[in-house]
Amino acid sequence: MRQLLPPPDGADAGVLDDPGLADAYRVPAGRHLRVNFVAALDGAISVEGRSGGLGSDGDRRVFRVLRALADAVLVGAGTAAAEGYRPITADSAVGLLRARLGRPAVAPVVVVSRRASLSPVDQLVTGAVTPTVLVTCAAADPDRRTALAAAGVDVLVCGDDEVDLPTALTALADRGVEQVLCEGGSALFRAALAAGVVDELDLTIAPLLVGGGPGLLASALPGPARAELLQVLAEDDVLLTRYALPR
Repeated sequence: MRQLLPPPDGADAGVLDDPGLADAYRVPAGRHLRVNFVAALDGAISVEGRSGGLGSDGDRRVFRVLRALADAVLVGAGTAAAEGYRPITADSAVGLLRARLGRPAVAPVVVVSRRASLSPVDQLVTGAVTPTVLVTCAAADPDRRTALAAAGVDVLVCGDDEVDLPTALTALADRGVEQVLCEGGSALFRAALAAGVVDELDLTIAPLLVGGGPGLLASALPGPARAELLQVLAEDDVLLTRYALPR
């Protein structure tokens, strides 16, 4: 993988191994919400309903590094179900990389669902080493919330009729979960942007044209969000970009 921006110093300085890639994506201590997406040239974020069809070896390397650097992974319930999300375990590729980088080997997955749409027998519940966190709201079925808590899920009620993301992120930070990686989907990304809580977008641009699918945002924002380009990496015609999104 080659670093294009910022311009590297020296002929070989732009070639990044895993430690170099981690350094390229590491952020200072403190609260930080980064969003990671892969999109085709036409803006499509999935092929036949899954993002894996857009991925590449370079994108998967960055995916693992971002998970290794994060205190938790944040994802919408629909995306977690569609993509078959599993807990982060110590013997997984991400867990092993976390250990090599001096991080705790495991980290929680945080599922956002207005209706508490997570099954007590889902693999995110039954296979979790660190309890999965469900962020929901008071309008969610109380019996469902109780059943999930009894199954070992850490249930956070944030908001009345809708999930209040700023409150949820503050609650996570109070538990020591400050650097959060959001992996979508598009509705959660749109909600996070509208709430003004996104610090960074890490967007992989796949050299593909797909068509027909939903784009990066589920619906229009109240106003355009201006982004600042921080970094561009490249591998096999794939561009891996980082943008700052001032709150």
